[in-house]
Amino acid sequence: MRSWSPGKYAALWGMSKLAAHGRTLLLGVVLAAGLAASARADVSAANAGGDQAVEKLRDFSLEDLANLTVTSVSKRDEPLSEAASSIYVITHDDIARSGATSVPEILRLAPNLQVTQTSASGYVITARGFNGNPGAQSFSNKLLVLIDGRSVYTPLFSGVYWDMQDVLPEDIERIEVISGPGATLWGANAVNGVINIITRSTTQTQGGLVDVGAGDQGRQLGLRYGGKVSENLTWRIYGHAVADDEERTAAGAKADDGWSRVQGGFRMDWAARSGDMLTFQGDAYRGSESQAGAGDEDISGQNLTAHWTHATAAGTELQAEAYYDRAERATEGGGGKFYVDTFNIDVQDSFTLGERNQIVFGGGGRTSRYRIEGTPTLFFIPGSGDLNLADAFAQDTITLSSTLRLTVGLKVEADPYVNAEPLPDVRLAWSPNGALTLWGAVSKAVRSPTPFDRDVVEKITPTAAPQLIGDASFQQEKLTAYEAGARFHPTSVASFSISTFYNDYDQLRTIELSPGPALPLLWGNGLEGTTYGLEAWGEVRVQSWWRMSGGFSTLHEDLRFKPGAIGIVGLQQDGLDPKFQGSLKSSMDLGQRFTLDGDLRYVGALPNDVVPAYVELNSRLGWNITDRLQISVSGRNLLHARHLEYPGGDAIQRAVSADLQWRF
Repeated sequence: MRSWSPGKYAALWGMSKLAAHGRTLLLGVVLAAGLAASARADVSAANAGGDQAVEKLRDFSLEDLANLTVTSVSKRDEPLSEAASSIYVITHDDIARSGATSVPEILRLAPNLQVTQTSASGYVITARGFNGNPGAQSFSNKLLVLIDGRSVYTPLFSGVYWDMQDVLPEDIERIEVISGPGATLWGANAVNGVINIITRSTTQTQGGLVDVGAGDQGRQLGLRYGGKVSENLTWRIYGHAVADDEERTAAGAKADDGWSRVQGGFRMDWAARSGDMLTFQGDAYRGSESQAGAGDEDISGQNLTAHWTHATAAGTELQAEAYYDRAERATEGGGGKFYVDTFNIDVQDSFTLGERNQIVFGGGGRTSRYRIEGTPTLFFIPGSGDLNLADAFAQDTITLSSTLRLTVGLKVEADPYVNAEPLPDVRLAWSPNGALTLWGAVSKAVRSPTPFDRDVVEKITPTAAPQLIGDASFQQEKLTAYEAGARFHPTSVASFSISTFYNDYDQLRTIELSPGPALPLLWGNGLEGTTYGLEAWGEVRVQSWWRMSGGFSTLHEDLRFKPGAIGIVGLQQDGLDPKFQGSLKSSMDLGQRFTLDGDLRYVGALPNDVVPAYVELNSRLGWNITDRLQISVSGRNLLHARHLEYPGGDAIQRAVSADLQWRF
């Protein structure tokens, strides 16, 4: 089951599954694959630059990782060890050692995310619950995802089309994954988490790269070349093509969901002697996905982003970013289509006031222009429009003592359908020494109404009366979150992070009866309740050549209908979430040239055993023939021929592949 698509519909509250199926395009050549996983690789090299083969585990310490700079928690540079948030960082070399070739598979490396595959190209990704419910036309919609500052969630239903997001894995510098709200800095939809994908500077990707892989389930080809105009102006261009074969249905039949996609793009970085830095980048893509019993679904899009930073010797840093993004989906044979054009600009300034205050403030505006041509049974009234958003924020990090920091922030955001909403955040961090940070936070976040909440109309047949309609009075879904955590590395060979949360939700979306007759059904805000849980992960260097890491998370949901709500679908209409998941990773350097990585994961059963619990293994064996030439063999889902991860989804098959990387 995939996020809402114009070519997919269903009737009443039991709407048909939205699964993407795509045509296969043979791409590339071979020699890659393996036994997939992740390992902490050289942080200093990742920060210093240089496109190289995978670094050895012995070349850095866990203290280096603790001092890795992150920006997503406070919109300014700070060490990971001091960040007052549940944040996990997937590094460049984590990605290289995992063998993952797509953004969703890379995100499986984060223990504070739930990543669920539903088809060859479809994924559901969440933090702290609310992964949707196919039977209630409910989708994951409380996670904000950014690629180099460009928001990639769709304003049509607040979810993410993961098949439309691609970054060449070798070009990713790091991925910062925050579980918990980030609305004060990032705005509406940063409710349960923020994923910030940060790509590498062009100074780190000079020269050429060929990455070609193939296996029993798919093929991929990545090409990149970087050069320089002068010492201060560098550039790169790239292309990435993927093709995945069809999966199987839960009954074992062919799912007819194969797909292919081609993407290309560029980036330029200019660093002036004055302290100014300018980045200009863009991407364009096109793909096609088969659909059982329907026409192929075509996807396409393009984007342009410009980012300017002006830093002074006094520590002031002014930033401005503007981007344009276009996304299109269309089902062949009149099955519906849409496009969204987004124009966005953000400005922020950060500076130090006196000896105690670090201030960040800014604001921005966004316009999303859309048009939806639905199917005869699922359409929107109106079918086009402009969604305008404006916001302003300010945050002050106050040094109360040499060990105690208080962060206070506030964002005010005017959304397209509702009045401006204040989004406050308070965080306290105590670092008594360099090895320990204790933190706590209270914050508020909202998910704003969308056309899918307000304007949708669904029928059983084109001439039938509406069965489900949007509600013009649908309000924001609200969250007040309470968090606490600790991050510590008691010795030079071990580091740990643990966090707990208690989330209080109000006005969650439900399906209600309209006044008067029983039909049509309509969206309402009739659900409230709480969730709480724990997230923990850690890493231990067993030997100089062997590192082990692991993590787990728990989730308890206590939801209830508000007075007057009908509860026609049940309490699980907003999510079918596992109560427990865990992972264990092993990363080894086998001599000077070989690496072996493995990732074992356990995912608990979804409610009422609609999907049973499962255990799976990814692994990768790499051989660095030279510093410029590497081959690897990878395997995904090695423990079962196929397994189910989501209700209504396809059974995901075991896959083995081989990969060849050549740098020149």
